[in-house]
This record gives sequence, C-alpha cells and structure tokens, in this order.
Amino acid sequence: MPRTASDAQFLEQLKGFSLTTAEILYKLPDHRSILQSYVWQDYDMYPTFPRLTGFLEFWNTKLEGPIHKVLVAHSKLIGARELRLVKGGFHLN
Repeated sequence: MPRTASDAQFLEQLKGFSLTTAEILYKLPDHRSILQSYVWQDYDMYPTFPRLTGFLEFWNTKLEGPIHKVLVAHSKLIGARELRLVKGGFHLN
C-alpha cells in the first residue's frame, strides 16, 4: 500500500521535526525603502532548521529582494504530554 503525504509528515514528526513558520521581511528590489512580507511554512528540525536555512540560502543567491529580518516560530505537534496510559479495556460481544 503506497504511503500518502500525510503519512510522510507524521513519520517526520516522530523523528523530531516540528511545524515551523517563518515570516521573511525583505526589501523590494526596485524600491529599497519598502518592506514586503513572505510567509514560509514546512516541517523542520529545531534548533538548526536545515530546511529553512536552505531556503534562505536559495533566497540570497537566486532572488533580488534582500532580506531585512526573519521571524521564526515552531511548535512540536507530537510530544509526551499527549501520551495517556489506559488502565483497562472493555470487550463487546
């Protein structure tokens, strides 16, 4: 049975990846005094953020709008606080 994209994302979460959102403020190439906002979101590994770092390297080498500031937020979606032990069970005939 083939795996879906949601299966792959779940497996990444089990490996320690968390949902990461970055707001990238950059200067417009033609009007350097105007800031524009771009929102990037992906599953990434805290605290090194290799996917975000790769995207920002791509931005700096391939795109013309220089980055002014990057704001990063992340949230672990799966953690120990979500684990509950079951003390018993019921069987229905």
